[in-house]
Amino acid sequence: MSDDRIFPSANCISHANFDDKYIHLHLIDGRILSIPLAWIPAAQAAKKTERFAYFLSSDGQTLSWPPDTINTDLRLADYLGPEPANEREE
Repeated sequence: MSDDRIFPSANCISHANFDDKYIHLHLIDGRILSIPLAWIPAAQAAKKTERFAYFLSSDGQTLSWPPDTINTDLRLADYLGPEPANEREE
């Protein structure tokens, strides 16, 4: 029997979208990670235009906002859970 399943290839943010309750992180392999805005109070309190004023780190691991707006960093690894042991730096 053939196994045609596709498994995640990389933990890297492509872009983000927002609605009234969540930030949706779109990863380059097609996954979408939805994080409650309540977990990021500064983003929850921000205006819609300020939420979309984010920028991505060059490695796609961090979503950040300028100091004069939300002034916080969202690290992808903090929301994906622990890394498998074979991927951790020791």
